[in-house]
Amino acid sequence: MAQENKSLHWWQRGVVYQIYPRSFLDSNNDGIGDLNGIIQKLDYLNDGTEKSLGVDAIWLSPFYPSPMADFGYDVADYCNVDPMFGTLADFDRLVEEAHKRGIKVIIDYVPNHTSDQHPWFIESRSSRDNPKRDWYIWRDPKPDGSPPNNWGSFFGGPAWTFDEATGQYYMHQFVKEQPELNWRNPEVKEAMLDVLRFWLDRGVDGFRMDVVGLLIKDKDLRDNPPNPNARPDLPENDIYGRLLSVYNEDQDEVHDIIKEFRKLLDSYDDRVGIGELWGPLDRWIRYYGENGNELHLPFNFRLMWQPWSSKAMRACVDELEGALPPFAWPNYVLGNHDQPRLATRFGGQAQARLAGMMLLTLRGTPTVYYGDELGMENGVIPPEKIQDPQGINLGPERTRDVARTPMQWDSSPYAGFSQVEPWLPVSADYQTRNVVAQSQEPNSMLNFYRRLFWTRRRSQALCEGAYKPVDLSGSEPDDCFIYLREQGGERKLVALNFAGQPCKALTGLTGRGRIVLSTHMDRDEEIDLSAIELRPYEGLIVDL
Repeated sequence: MAQENKSLHWWQRGVVYQIYPRSFLDSNNDGIGDLNGIIQKLDYLNDGTEKSLGVDAIWLSPFYPSPMADFGYDVADYCNVDPMFGTLADFDRLVEEAHKRGIKVIIDYVPNHTSDQHPWFIESRSSRDNPKRDWYIWRDPKPDGSPPNNWGSFFGGPAWTFDEATGQYYMHQFVKEQPELNWRNPEVKEAMLDVLRFWLDRGVDGFRMDVVGLLIKDKDLRDNPPNPNARPDLPENDIYGRLLSVYNEDQDEVHDIIKEFRKLLDSYDDRVGIGELWGPLDRWIRYYGENGNELHLPFNFRLMWQPWSSKAMRACVDELEGALPPFAWPNYVLGNHDQPRLATRFGGQAQARLAGMMLLTLRGTPTVYYGDELGMENGVIPPEKIQDPQGINLGPERTRDVARTPMQWDSSPYAGFSQVEPWLPVSADYQTRNVVAQSQEPNSMLNFYRRLFWTRRRSQALCEGAYKPVDLSGSEPDDCFIYLREQGGERKLVALNFAGQPCKALTGLTGRGRIVLSTHMDRDEEIDLSAIELRPYEGLIVDL
């Protein structure tokens, strides 16, 4: 599709940096990161100079009051801060201090489910005739006493728990402590819109909306059909994995709710709505809205799941670019709190550098996960220290804790994250892979990311420009992904070698260009554009 060029919003030009608050910095020595810890490190993120990363926005995973059955995604109060993270006054100071540095603040909004300790659910389960009974999804058992349908929880077992006191089941597609709200009830919708208003009025710049495609379920709660491609080695309790998600997510009526989210956001000045979504491209793309009246950015996880191959990466990007309507802005993610660490998933530090260059030079908004700028790898979590309910219920190999280990600030005990033992073990490499050590190494991963962020910030072509892939002929080996970014007379070429051996990429381009940045950080010479020579896993940004 054609790519519109017009003045861009901050959420289009900027880089988003995801912070998992529990794991960023512990300011009060209880082993858990907190809001004041984030405030202390805002200058690391962006102090206006190239000594900092140059982050444009931070996205905070949940910090709300919660029993922590799913580490904050089980919300007991949508309009407050859990004492382990601080206070509302701390949050207000965080917003104020971030804004002073030009950093926008995006927070998690968890609309699909609450904690079973939320006052709404406590009322709802108190009796069948309580006014809030219909705020959640309750159903009678089948005649044999079994759950109302065959749906499974993402975290194992059925998506239903029986309540002895009232004789009905309630729905939860995550842990049983996360009952699902009934978004077909207009009172629920109004209460949850009020939550958005509460934070917007406090100066929040946008929301990452958790599992937003799940909000509406099939009205008749029909059984999901079996998944013919289910893995044969699934754990016995993985009911969800054995079924196709036909009736429990991505129902057409959900778009009406998201339009209301967007209308509310648009009533404020330049706020952003980002949605956590999965599914085939043709269904995913609908969440932008027919005329761009739904999500600003439906999160795009497709690159994260591609094999380490230039062909796969390019095909994924080209497919997205070809499908987007002109009003839709692309975005890319390579790591988050639910997936294995980028450096581990793609095979090592060299691959992680190349992936980082791709992420920050493609057209659209990139989101970087905390610690990826250090090349942090999966933590090693002994089985007895697993915290994540997914790992506890479905097996140690499924734990997400490996991507949630404490940020590595320095070589002191506990990596400078805390002065006491943290909630998860610090990775074994923290004494060398940390902010202080890497700041002192000119060619470190951290300094590479700093150069990458600031190169992007200063380039109209990289922030705003059109994307044009370059077809290669006769390249050996054939594992290079090369593309042009062009805007306002500025032209940049990005060349990425996904192979573990040198590559001479024959581009068909003419003329010469100057290297702006290499993943190896040791080249600034002019090169012949017709035959670009790349070392193993090397990426280049070239000024044309």
